Amino acid sequence: MQTKLASWARDTDLGNEADAILRRCVHCGFCTATCPTYQVLGDELDSPRGRIYLIKQVLEGAEPTQSTQQHLDRCLTCRNCETTCPSGVEYGHLVDIGRKIVDERVPRSWGDRTKRTLLRKAMMSPLFAPAMRLGQAVRGLLPESLKRKVPERRDTGALPDIAGHARQVLMLAGCVQPAMMPTIDAATIRVLDAVGIGARIAPGAGCCGAVSFHLDAQDAALAQMRANVDAWWPLVQDGKVEAIVMNASGCGAMVKEYAHHLRHDPAYAQKAADIVELVKDVAEIVAPHAGQLRARLPDGARAAFHPPCTLQHWQGLRPLSEQLLADLGFELLPFADKHLCCGSAGAYSVLNPDIALQLRDRKLSAISAGGPDVILSANIGCIGHLQSGTDTPVRHWIEVVDERLRSVAGA
Repeated sequence: MQTKLASWARDTDLGNEADAILRRCVHCGFCTATCPTYQVLGDELDSPRGRIYLIKQVLEGAEPTQSTQQHLDRCLTCRNCETTCPSGVEYGHLVDIGRKIVDERVPRSWGDRTKRTLLRKAMMSPLFAPAMRLGQAVRGLLPESLKRKVPERRDTGALPDIAGHARQVLMLAGCVQPAMMPTIDAATIRVLDAVGIGARIAPGAGCCGAVSFHLDAQDAALAQMRANVDAWWPLVQDGKVEAIVMNASGCGAMVKEYAHHLRHDPAYAQKAADIVELVKDVAEIVAPHAGQLRARLPDGARAAFHPPCTLQHWQGLRPLSEQLLADLGFELLPFADKHLCCGSAGAYSVLNPDIALQLRDRKLSAISAGGPDVILSANIGCIGHLQSGTDTPVRHWIEVVDERLRSVAGA
């Protein structure tokens, strides 16, 4: 693709990065075949190729409009197009640049700004946890639209003493998972304990930054990234931990990009690069111990595994995760269009509910054809979103492994 950037974009960091990405695009259109929003809406401007053209026009001097902004907002940032692209176009980074530039030039309505600000601040507020507990207590009385966002509360169970393990890893507390689904963290700690690894959360570490980054607050997201680096760095520098383990693939995908986002910060660029080298999805940590665990586990259930986009397209961990689940004794059932997004995409399901629900129902229809006993996934957003549309249990796979280990221990 030939480009001629406007003077305000030329020779800037964002302009140079965008220009290099744009020049790799060869207009082939392979991305349209795997884009969820294009499949639902049928509009070229709601496909990666169309959004690339919009971003190119803005960088070349065209004035963006609310329509431009809407087409970029509708992108799920699933990066399925990157998996499909034969030219290696880094569309995810390009759409981040496009959104930032357009948001600086196109004022949002008061209502839109308020919704995004409240959504971002609510998820990171200290009041989120008590509000979630209250919602769970009265869940049966809530209207259906709100009930979809409030998962049933389950007991976390007792946690082991991990101090005696020679191998130690860090976990990310995150912003919503400890309040919405605390069983995921508890299960992770117990399963890692079962294979001789102690897992703990570093004081001062919090939200990975993804929520702010994708809700028009990229500067706030960078501050959250730096805070996490600061919280982890003393333990990393002293060699006290061998990995930083992620049990929410959305968080893992974001933290694995810290080096990219902080590359122009002289105080954090090298630290972020060192941190990224230690970041592992929990499946990467458990996989080498699958045989050890399998010897202690009963046969697994008939399960459908929904690989989140942040796991399969951002991190390329779908094959490893599926092999791990098979090695742990699950009977994995195939289903159509496993590569497509379920529609959760962080805050997307709140801001674009019609598209999100269409994608959810399409995904559940494909999954239900096999009649699974349980639907497994690896990201809290996908788990909650899918569960809102089915009576089949939707769980993080680490929770189910933990339950099976505990059932045998209690037998």
